[in-house]
Amino acid sequence: MTRPTISVVTPVHPGRISNGMYRQAMDSVGAQTLLPDAICTAIDIDGEGAAPTRQRALMMARTDWVAMLDSDDVFLPRHLQWLMHHAQETGADFVYSWFKIMYADGTILEDDPIFPVGHYLNEFDPNDPIETTVTTLVRTELAQSVGFAPMPGRIEAGHNSGEDRSFTLGCLAAGAKIVHLRRKSWLWHHHGQNTSGLPTKGDAVMTR
Repeated sequence: MTRPTISVVTPVHPGRISNGMYRQAMDSVGAQTLLPDAICTAIDIDGEGAAPTRQRALMMARTDWVAMLDSDDVFLPRHLQWLMHHAQETGADFVYSWFKIMYADGTILEDDPIFPVGHYLNEFDPNDPIETTVTTLVRTELAQSVGFAPMPGRIEAGHNSGEDRSFTLGCLAAGAKIVHLRRKSWLWHHHGQNTSGLPTKGDAVMTR
């Protein structure tokens, strides 16, 4: 049987190129035990934001599946292998996994202090859908038909654009089978701390 093909889809803020994070992300793609067939990258040179940049990268894909990777995050070596195996094993259209936190100094935190305990540890419940991560493996036809768009009012209110949440809900509305692989298969890069002392995500909103 022919192996399904995969594109890694990455929106890139120019600052992530100059500071080496994009290179680190791409090095992690090249180190996969299941190598992708293509890498689709869009650079936000005009300050358009995360959602439209992610959408441009997504629409380049011509493979069976797309694997999302932010330009400041890192796949652990078996990320694509694990997610593809789980998709085939469960018949899923959309697979998401868990992460370890990586700080700017290279420190890796095994336990997640940000989300409530169990937030991502349970099976995905279509009747009570939690917010998944954006680092997912999704059938390309489904992903491109749903697309990434900011949730109304979020950017104006000073929050991130929320396109990952709208994407998950859009896939669910389209009838997708969404499953959770309960493995820590990637590193979520945090660049600082908020006023509560917890890490904050550096690429929450892309700016010029």
